[in-house]
Amino acid sequence: MSEHPAQRRTLAVLVAAQILSGAGLAAGITVGALLAQDMLGSTGLAGVPSALFTLGSAAAAVAVGRISQRAGRRAGLTAGYLTGALGSFGVVVAAVTDSIALLFLALIVYGAGTATSLQARYAGADLAAPARRARAISTVLVATTVGAVVGPNLLQPTADLADSAGIPSLAGPFVLSGAAYLLAGIVLWVLLRPDPLVLAREIARIEEPSVPAERATAKTWSAPIVAGASVMVVTQLVMAAIMTMTPIHMQEHGHGVGAAGFVIAVHVAGMYLPSLLSGMLVDRFGAALVAVTAATTLVAAGLAAALAPPDSVPALAAALGLLGLGWNLGLIAGTTMIADATPAASRARTQGTVDVGIAVAGAGGGLGSGVIVAASDYPGLSYLGALIALLIVPALAWHSRRRAVSRPVDAPVQR
Repeated sequence: MSEHPAQRRTLAVLVAAQILSGAGLAAGITVGALLAQDMLGSTGLAGVPSALFTLGSAAAAVAVGRISQRAGRRAGLTAGYLTGALGSFGVVVAAVTDSIALLFLALIVYGAGTATSLQARYAGADLAAPARRARAISTVLVATTVGAVVGPNLLQPTADLADSAGIPSLAGPFVLSGAAYLLAGIVLWVLLRPDPLVLAREIARIEEPSVPAERATAKTWSAPIVAGASVMVVTQLVMAAIMTMTPIHMQEHGHGVGAAGFVIAVHVAGMYLPSLLSGMLVDRFGAALVAVTAATTLVAAGLAAALAPPDSVPALAAALGLLGLGWNLGLIAGTTMIADATPAASRARTQGTVDVGIAVAGAGGGLGSGVIVAASDYPGLSYLGALIALLIVPALAWHSRRRAVSRPVDAPVQR
């Protein structure tokens, strides 16, 4: 399939929405662990927020995928962002009322914003030419950088504003998250026309009218999809574990919210800013080679975090920047493998299912990170993350042995 004329408009709308959603994503991630520690009074449970909103992200990934499958990307993404906004405002209410039960419930709902922000990357590939899919995916991801970098740097102003309004200061950033997700949903609902997934299905029916429906939906768990999902699951697990505990590690060594916000801003910049380069590398050299590079980068990030002096903000920022870069390389490589292998007829449902695994991995990393740090220390967690990153290599080796799998009907490029 060649690139459709509507692709440029689709990317422009997705970019606008992702700029907004990036602010909502980063602000909540940065202070979630700190808010939980403050309300729960326990470092060992500081990973609970990350686990909860990532589990919520898993449920939302299924819902957004199914809504998109039935009604198109516009409906699915809009519903996801509005749900994320509701969860953000729920966290604020929980902090004001000091309700742990409401906090946990709201964090689960808040996870819908995270899931939707990631699902948007698939929408960028719906109408892209096969040889340019990775760059289309990366364009959507890089747009998140603007909001994601600005968001953490607004932590202190929003915290001060919340405190002046009688709201717990750590709940202030969730007001920003709610407003950002709400605006992102409005942008998509109003402007994402024509719907890229609906249009892609129409094009597939015209170009391959004789392909039976069962063949068009038979590739749900082909080797490229399993391998791509494995790459993203490992990168998400490692990233979530180390990232979740970094603000806690910094707070225990005397750093304030502003310093933690800066480190997380560097991390999020690493997650999204290199996207265009990563996409070009995947289109030029193939997803497998870039996935190996992701594993190498994550190993380096784990070692750098473990060895960084606790009182050095620049050293921690460098380690977290590497962590974000490894995640970016793995996500774009894995997403491209899946986008190449999924036919339009079952695309959104399959992609939503894959993202469930990614979300569960993030939840496990976030929840387990607090327990591991409580039992050992932050360097021990970082060393373990570096070791786990190496699992990407056998996943890719398995994929290369299964490359005889037939290509999907509307995605002739296998990388």
